[in-house]
Amino acid sequence: MENIRHYSFDLWLTLIKSNPQFKQQRSLVFHQEYNALNKSLEEVQHIFRQVDIMCNNINETTGKNVDAEEMYLMVISLVNENKFDLGDIDINALYLRMETLLFEFLPLIYSDETIDVLAYVKGKPDCTTNILSNTGFIKGVTLRKVLEQLNIAQYFDFQLYSDEAGLSKPNKAFFQLLLDEIAAIREIELNQIIHIGDNIKTDILGAENMSIKSLQVNSNNVSLIKLIPDATQHLFIA
Repeated sequence: MENIRHYSFDLWLTLIKSNPQFKQQRSLVFHQEYNALNKSLEEVQHIFRQVDIMCNNINETTGKNVDAEEMYLMVISLVNENKFDLGDIDINALYLRMETLLFEFLPLIYSDETIDVLAYVKGKPDCTTNILSNTGFIKGVTLRKVLEQLNIAQYFDFQLYSDEAGLSKPNKAFFQLLLDEIAAIREIELNQIIHIGDNIKTDILGAENMSIKSLQVNSNNVSLIKLIPDATQHLFIA
């Protein structure tokens, strides 16, 4: 990794992970307030998972982006077996309520070594970094604030989110946007860029289809620390 001058990172399950309490409390709100058929809490939780998986698959297949508001409306519709008047919902207020809940139960840093690795990479001479992330129930505008709260926003020169771009990995156009953003801040060779993520389809194959180097982490039991040569000499991980 010594010749790398720009590091692009996926976000979810690469640098951060969901707080289980957030998902539990989110489902509880929908169970109590948008549940005319009295579905069980477990059923509501299952529907959230269904919508999440379905929209991820749609985004990965089309290369576009299903918005968070649409996803929440899908959940409400499915919980009520398509018999709920969605026009009665103030979707902006609902999203802001979910955002507030998210900040009560913040996402978690993925592992003990994550911040040390980011600090090392960002501290390398002549090195830049970014986030390139697909979004779901949580928008990019919210994730930017989350990274501030988690004290890791400082490690990235720019952040790109699918809901803001209207594009999702592995769409080549999203990776081209990444390259354009890099080119706007510095001159760099393509072989000096690497994208790191957990998803073989969106992160690894997506990057490779654009001739960008890639590294799969976490989902294949390869740690983020793989980015660091002689890691024990550089990091002090408890």
